[in-house]
Amino acid sequence: MKYVLSMLMALCLTLVSYSGSYSAEKKPVNAAADPDDFPVPKNIPGLLFYIQRDPNANTICYQLNVDDQGRLKEKDPVHTFWIRYTDGGERRDLNYLQRKFAYGINFKPTGNAAYELRSVAYSKLPLYLRRDSKNEYHVYANIDKKECVLTRVFIRIDGGTFWSPNVLYIELKGTDTATGKTVVQRIKPS
Repeated sequence: MKYVLSMLMALCLTLVSYSGSYSAEKKPVNAAADPDDFPVPKNIPGLLFYIQRDPNANTICYQLNVDDQGRLKEKDPVHTFWIRYTDGGERRDLNYLQRKFAYGINFKPTGNAAYELRSVAYSKLPLYLRRDSKNEYHVYANIDKKECVLTRVFIRIDGGTFWSPNVLYIELKGTDTATGKTVVQRIKPS
């Protein structure tokens, strides 16, 4: 019974958080707005990539998780949090349901301080956290058949429900490791 009450409380908190994300914004972003019109997170040390989605500009950030000495926390290499632009740019951690069912990341060590990452909501796309030749960590993804450093994911949503949003497409944006050019690909979920 205690477990059921805890889950109901978590669900209520999530729904309140979710419904609050639909509130009016000071600077509205049209649901059909171009993803490039959304704000870009700034001054976040170790920002790996971020996710934005309809219906507003609130952003989920994925940051390299390091200790006080700047060393990677191997048991939890990625820290995920919101930038709530609709609440004045406030930073907030994801709640339990958001981490476990929507925006969380599962990871598996692959050796040499590298990891395979999978989104809890869309596990078909493998991402790879590893160091580059300058010993800096990045998240790599295959975008339009090119190895890229992932910078942004945009999810176009058109209605649906909290548990089952109608996702029209997922847009990946990154930098081609071979050419340095920006690469963008839209994926229609099946």
